[in-house]
Amino acid sequence: MRSFQGRDTLDPVPGRVVNLLQRIDRAAGAEASYADQLPRLLESLRERARVESVTASNAIEGVVVDDARVPRLISGRAGRFRDRSEAEFAGYSAALDYLNESDSRELNIGLILHIHRLMYSFTEGRGGQFKTEDNLVVDRHPDGTRTVRFEPVSASKTPFFMTELVARTVQAMDRREHHPLIVIAASVLDLSCIHPFSDGNGRVARLLTNYLLGRAGYRVALYVSLEQLIFETKDGYYAALAASTDNWFDGGQHEIWPWCIYLFDRLDEAYARFGARTSAGTSGGSKQDRVRDYILLHSPKSFSIADVRRAVPGVSDNTIRLVLATLKDASEISNDGTGRTATWHRN
Repeated sequence: MRSFQGRDTLDPVPGRVVNLLQRIDRAAGAEASYADQLPRLLESLRERARVESVTASNAIEGVVVDDARVPRLISGRAGRFRDRSEAEFAGYSAALDYLNESDSRELNIGLILHIHRLMYSFTEGRGGQFKTEDNLVVDRHPDGTRTVRFEPVSASKTPFFMTELVARTVQAMDRREHHPLIVIAASVLDLSCIHPFSDGNGRVARLLTNYLLGRAGYRVALYVSLEQLIFETKDGYYAALAASTDNWFDGGQHEIWPWCIYLFDRLDEAYARFGARTSAGTSGGSKQDRVRDYILLHSPKSFSIADVRRAVPGVSDNTIRLVLATLKDASEISNDGTGRTATWHRN
């Protein structure tokens, strides 16, 4: 809401932001060409991103489940949940799937409440309503102490602030006076400051980021998990939000650009990974060559056999292990552990 009120909040746009937007727009234009040409590869990438998004977005909030349970929780076949973390994990999956079904859903208060309701559809009495009591956002330190990061909008004012935020976001997207990615960043920042729910605000913000990106034509989050990229840079995520919320709460002029730069860097990286994974899945040469190219040129610094399997479809685990052994002998990579659970590192 307040990011749309200040006369100079969204303009002028810093040069670094302009450069990022140009790179992202070029990559988004190329992304569309893959939809008809590589449907099987994209489906594989989409399932990988889905798993990573559910796992990473929950992990950011400290909600972690047994890896062996992830497939059943995401598929809806878990049966009885072992604990609250599993219930929240399954709820996030349901909310993500709902948004991914179609990006034609209109942004409104009802949609935001429904997303929150789905997130807590397997827990008791917490979803689908704005907070009824004031809340604080606190940092928990290793020594057990806490410090207040910020005091969000009060519970009594939250419905008004959220209604204004949705109206201003829709209006800004329709008028196209600002780049749509800047509008999305501003909307997510304001939602994070309003903190409209008693719990789940960060996860709702990340879900709505993906939703708004898809509606604006930036669909890479379907194939590369933005939540995973945020998890990998979690400290920077919180630092950027903190830098951009200074003065937000007292109605002063806050600086949106640290948050924009952080978010656009992640989006730029998502398109880079998308390009690398599609290239690895379609490149010529033998299957061993494709695996080797992915590991040395495109994989994360640390990766697993499952990562390689998803990135290079149609290659057997035996072929992957053969390439891993060859690269290890050449001191190109090293590993912790053995077998399917091993973690590999590029040297």
